[in-house]
Amino acid sequence: MYPLNSNLTGREEAFEQVRSYLHEHQFALGGNWDYEHGSFDRYLDEAHKVWLRIPFEVTHGTLDGDSGATDAMVQLGTPFVLKHVYNEGLDKEAQMRTYGALVNQFQEPLDKDAAVDDKWVNEAKSLLHEVENGWH
Repeated sequence: MYPLNSNLTGREEAFEQVRSYLHEHQFALGGNWDYEHGSFDRYLDEAHKVWLRIPFEVTHGTLDGDSGATDAMVQLGTPFVLKHVYNEGLDKEAQMRTYGALVNQFQEPLDKDAAVDDKWVNEAKSLLHEVENGWH
């Protein structure tokens, strides 16, 4: 994980406004959200291993995910770049069950916080700068 300096850090706004603006820049609500916090994620590479993540905390109201209207206000945290390294081979622990294949089709990353190459840090900084410059 590589934290990035940003003028977005500490900014508090309506969740819907943040979501709408970041969707324009191809960010999606990360799958790790809950009612109190979450993140907006944007992949940087075609393999979807390197990500720019903008975390947030819910400060007021209720967050109910990426659907419907919400009254939630969120405060943005420090953006960072992260890289997941996956085992490219077959999962030796996989079980040959239809239900298991539907639910457990993806392997856990070998390294959830692998070192990030300068190339991706620079790409993330450039994208973050673009997002910051267009923010209202």
